[in-house]
Amino acid sequence: QLQLVESGGGLVQPGGSLRLSCVASVLSLDYYAIGWFRQAPGKEREGVSCISSDGSTFYRDSVKGRFTISRDNAKNTVYLLMNNLKLEDTAVYFCAAGPGCVKDIVLYDYFGQGTQVTVSS
Repeated sequence: QLQLVESGGGLVQPGGSLRLSCVASVLSLDYYAIGWFRQAPGKEREGVSCISSDGSTFYRDSVKGRFTISRDNAKNTVYLLMNNLKLEDTAVYFCAAGPGCVKDIVLYDYFGQGTQVTVSS
């Protein structure tokens, strides 16, 4: 059973930055695609970004140019660097792992517990 643990969330002002981490309890992350979802209060969950096993990256339009997803397979960790954060980025962010990406959405078999990101002045 693969477990995913997110960290790095917090409170930040508009225009600020955060880096989220997703650590996987697995011998090797090499063959998994990892994606980030988010869910704001009263809204549906939405895909944010996905990185495939070969390193290809995908982003939803609203975060392109601001967010960067990356992976360090040696550390079984995927990062989401979020720059120029906006009020509408406020949400609980979840990472998920599975066999592949469909654009910015990961086809997941495993899901983390989430980390809160709050953008507020």
